Amino acid sequence: MLRPVTTAGPRRRHTHRRPRSRTTRIVLALVATAAVVAVTALIVPMLLPPGPRPPFQLPVACGETWQFGTYPGHDDYDVDLFPIGGEAWGRPVLASAAGTVTVAGINGSLGGRTPENPEGPRGRGGGYWVKIDHGGRWETQYLHLLEPPMVREGQRVAQGEQIGRLGSTGNSGAPHLHFEQRRGWEKVETWFDGSPSGITHDDREYTVRRTSDNCG
Repeated sequence: MLRPVTTAGPRRRHTHRRPRSRTTRIVLALVATAAVVAVTALIVPMLLPPGPRPPFQLPVACGETWQFGTYPGHDDYDVDLFPIGGEAWGRPVLASAAGTVTVAGINGSLGGRTPENPEGPRGRGGGYWVKIDHGGRWETQYLHLLEPPMVREGQRVAQGEQIGRLGSTGNSGAPHLHFEQRRGWEKVETWFDGSPSGITHDDREYTVRRTSDNCG
């Protein structure tokens, strides 16, 4: 018996996409809005002009006289600070101005220079270091600390508060503090107690002596 021949193709199942619920659309809109707000909060402050210079002081103990300077290849505006007298290892490093700690950790590698082994192997970069945001797009950096910083990221610090101890971690030949002030995107000449340090370009080696008025 012959079966009837049909020219109809295979049946297709019709799928119906459910329209997104009103709640889902609201949630997606809220997520998108939050993302835009977050990006705006990050970008807009970077586009604003820097605020007035904070009242920076030397990042060392009140009344102490320190020598700071630069040398060819050190980079413009970078300042290395050395105490004039007494033991350098472990000297207190203080916040140059009030602000919020944004970095407290290791830059590069630590190396092996310690008070017990001052001629140990050098590391790379800044070793133990701290960055502080002072508001108005002003920032300071403190490098080559002896040990892990005494502050943590997100911590608010006062001017003159101790943030670490002087050391020689990272790419450092002797215990000292490498210090920088930054305005917006650029590094600038350091100012202390309302006057410029005089450390500008690294075209030659030169030093300056100043006494700290970072007295809290």
